[in-house]
Amino acid sequence: MTHSSFFSNKVVWITGASSGIGKELAIQLAKQNATLILSSRRESTLLEVKALLVSAEKHSVIPLDLSESESFEAIVEKAYSIYGKIDFLINNGGISQRSLCLETSEAVDRRVMEVDYFGTIKLTKMVAAKMVAERQGSIVSISSVAGKVGSPYRSAYSGAKHALIGFMDCLRAEIAQFGVKIQVICPGWIQTDISRNALIGDMSKFGKLDQEIAKGMPVEEFVVKLIKVIKSGKEEAVIASGMPLLASYLRRLMPNKFHKIIRKIYKKK
Repeated sequence: MTHSSFFSNKVVWITGASSGIGKELAIQLAKQNATLILSSRRESTLLEVKALLVSAEKHSVIPLDLSESESFEAIVEKAYSIYGKIDFLINNGGISQRSLCLETSEAVDRRVMEVDYFGTIKLTKMVAAKMVAERQGSIVSISSVAGKVGSPYRSAYSGAKHALIGFMDCLRAEIAQFGVKIQVICPGWIQTDISRNALIGDMSKFGKLDQEIAKGMPVEEFVVKLIKVIKSGKEEAVIASGMPLLASYLRRLMPNKFHKIIRKIYKKK
């Protein structure tokens, strides 16, 4: 199979497709002849993204709010009714958080967990069940280096992303025998608006661009690497550079040393 033909005639459902990684992923996959279903909360924004795509007329838009899981049954049936199949589900939708743990309300903890974990795994289970029945398909979940490394000011986000990795590890082991692939990608600092839209302790928006995000990997470069990992079939990958990449290795190989270092870094901050 050639590099350019991997996604030809494949139906790819992307959540969180209205901005950032999801938007750029849609743009690049459309150029590789994928057929896309774009989902996020705002239909108007999704339509704007669709208009940017190669062969825009062949792609579809389905609004989806990950915090409203009671709507998923109808949404999944609609997705399957359009093209008759889903070859890839890319779980990219999510929300972040920027506040000290003890200053973060339970409402924020629950909101982040509902979107980044509970909503995502419910959608995954519904699509995975159909893929198992069809004996084919791939589910790609965008976690984070924060799902490997507990990062201060991101307790709710880090907790949800850790949970997502654990869930996907279990699901992978259970359904691999049916020909369904599970891939987990852990980005480091990527130049998106994730911090602007992050929640702070009282449920309001952080509204600022993190210095780390501003200096992070351009989203176009990240998506090129992401697509390469998807094509490789690798079951888990960290796509990061600098401190996030170093932290992911240090946390895994020398956890006690990592804990001491991270305390010192954030004490200075």
